[in-house]
Amino acid sequence: MKSTFKPEKINRLMLKLSGEILAGAGGFGFDDAICDRLTNELIELKNIGYSLAIVLGGGNIFRGANATNQSLSRVTLDNIGMLATIQNALYLCEILLAKGCNAEVFSSFVLDKVARHYSAPKVQRALSEGKICFVAGGTGNPYFTTDTAAVLRAIELKLDIVLKATKVDGLYTADPLQDPTAAFICDATYQTCLDKRLKVMDFSAFTLALENSMPIKIFNITQPGNLKAALQDASIGTYIHP
Repeated sequence: MKSTFKPEKINRLMLKLSGEILAGAGGFGFDDAICDRLTNELIELKNIGYSLAIVLGGGNIFRGANATNQSLSRVTLDNIGMLATIQNALYLCEILLAKGCNAEVFSSFVLDKVARHYSAPKVQRALSEGKICFVAGGTGNPYFTTDTAAVLRAIELKLDIVLKATKVDGLYTADPLQDPTAAFICDATYQTCLDKRLKVMDFSAFTLALENSMPIKIFNITQPGNLKAALQDASIGTYIHP
């Protein structure tokens, strides 16, 4: 199927980036070479005129779902995970600032010594000033993933698209690692994803995107240059739309 993706209509975007990407092969903490490349790609997008908001996961520091002691409170574990996303945002933001790029972190938690408290008007103002904005701390509530936070904030900020950065090229008809006949899907409607039970995001995030007609593009961030390519080339990634 030919993609219906129209690059010329994308100006303001939400990038959802997992914490695991930042960790690289080490699986924990930060791979400085990867963080350097990613921040260079973010600066490139900003310099060619895109407005960028970013939601990060925290899995390179803490994942509540994988915590050893599952007898602990899910609320507490989720809060720790959301705080990990703030650490990631502060780290990438500091790299951008060191490179002379204007950037700022906004937190769903009140942490006034390290980041401004999130509100849509504050972030919209910062975006209009040309800042790369990290929207950290998830939704600020347990039981919601950072996928849901990315879609929610994109809707609140009236952005054009959610880019979901992953380690795979996009959606397939089946798991390509297990099924050699799995076919790549370059374009799909929300309804197609539901009918074929394609795993786009967690169900809450997907439903929120569907109800608010927020398009999503899934692409492979591990390939250098793919962030820009996903925005400008319809053949890169999977475009999901109404």
